Amino acid sequence: MAQILKDISRTFSEFLLLPNLTDERCIPTNVSLKTPLVKFKKGEEPKYSANIPFVSAIMQSVSGEKMGIALAREGGVAFIYGSQPIEEQAQMVYRVKKHKAGFVISDSNVKSGTPLKEVLALVKKTGHSTVIITEDGTANGKFLGIVTDKDYRLTRDNQDEPIDNFMTKAEKTITAKKGITLAEANDIIWEHKINCLPILTEEGNLKYLVFRKDYEERKNNPNSLLDENKRYIVGAGINTRDYEQRVPALVDAGVDLLCIDSSDGYSVWQKNTIAFIREKYGDKVKVGAGNVVDREGFRYLAEAGADFIKVGVGGGSICITREQKGIGRGQASALIDVVEERNKYFEETGIYIPVCSDGGIVHDYHITLALALGADFVMMGRYFARFEESPTRVVKMGNNYVKEYWGEGSNRAKNWQRYDLGEDKEKLSFEEGVDSYIPYAGPLKDNLDITVHKIKSTMCNCGAINLQELHDKARVTLVSNVSIKEGSAHDVILKEIDNNL
Repeated sequence: MAQILKDISRTFSEFLLLPNLTDERCIPTNVSLKTPLVKFKKGEEPKYSANIPFVSAIMQSVSGEKMGIALAREGGVAFIYGSQPIEEQAQMVYRVKKHKAGFVISDSNVKSGTPLKEVLALVKKTGHSTVIITEDGTANGKFLGIVTDKDYRLTRDNQDEPIDNFMTKAEKTITAKKGITLAEANDIIWEHKINCLPILTEEGNLKYLVFRKDYEERKNNPNSLLDENKRYIVGAGINTRDYEQRVPALVDAGVDLLCIDSSDGYSVWQKNTIAFIREKYGDKVKVGAGNVVDREGFRYLAEAGADFIKVGVGGGSICITREQKGIGRGQASALIDVVEERNKYFEETGIYIPVCSDGGIVHDYHITLALALGADFVMMGRYFARFEESPTRVVKMGNNYVKEYWGEGSNRAKNWQRYDLGEDKEKLSFEEGVDSYIPYAGPLKDNLDITVHKIKSTMCNCGAINLQELHDKARVTLVSNVSIKEGSAHDVILKEIDNNL
């Protein structure tokens, strides 16, 4: 006979937080959301922590390189989607890593004699107004000059003329030699009031560029999540099929964190994948695993060597795994069960394994609930897919703008490596995700700032100014359908907003 669990499978919407004493410390500006991303021993610090407890889902419609840059800038981590060719995923990781290096490898280069019109086409394609002219047109060729949008006039200049006629030549360009520190490079930029400083080898070949805007960006985004070389931290998704080829390529590209992307992580395939990484790299390469929904799944992956473990099956807004296969668990119940086992494992071994709650988040307060129930960070898809920085296009529907959003288990994603168990895909495949639209919400930062402020404000109500305090102090109560209705606007006539005002 099947084992029947007596407890009801519950969601975040069935719980509310109770307020605790708010003391003098409890103001949002005092709240820290710093959280561990990978396992660590008691008394030690984790190799990676996030400044906000947010990571983006391993999805084609969510986590590309723009999301990687934007989210790391705010203190979180994006996991670049793995359902693409290995080389393309590795390039995405590489571009995120080099974006924040301070010393940037130029990707807008032309050779001497290139017509202005071709340079303009390159500027339109890359969005970069600074173009470098090298002898062979590569990023490491002999440096000949530099041109910006201030060096030509689109309405008057002949676009068939060679770029040599517009560029500032090498001998008139302020440059620096390879080996200079980033601080020294920034001093030169400010001293000479320039926007870009080319860094050259002894032979005069281009090596890097340093931009004024990157210095200002660092000053304006103090929460940015950086590695020891001042580069953005970025993650990437892997599967249990081609990991022997994909993992080395991602490591070579500079990836900081890996995560096995699967709808069901309680499997020997994940154990084998982790074993390969440990055998090849030891503990130097950090890899998360999942997804699981109970203590047995957590314990299996913990003993397999996972650096963090994701919780959640079937709770995503585009996921129909429960509908198609009848498998999964309410996100709140799954999280409570796994966190209890995580804490037990910590007591037994002295090793703390962070738990990532993945799915089931509809409202911002659900994030705070997930953290209160013991999650160290949350992975979200729909939340991030709405933003300008997600990889999908903006579409106008009626009077509104929307973005495309599809699940990795949908036919559109064709991410069968996430679900494949070796069957004939043509005959036996079925969808576990839908293809949809979501309202376009604008830039990530504008929305994330509001969400973060809500979380910090709620934590103050709970008497907590960091996530460990929230784990320890939070009080949570079940709610009825009637009390849920009571918590919304009711028994009033809402005013309609006139958009023309």
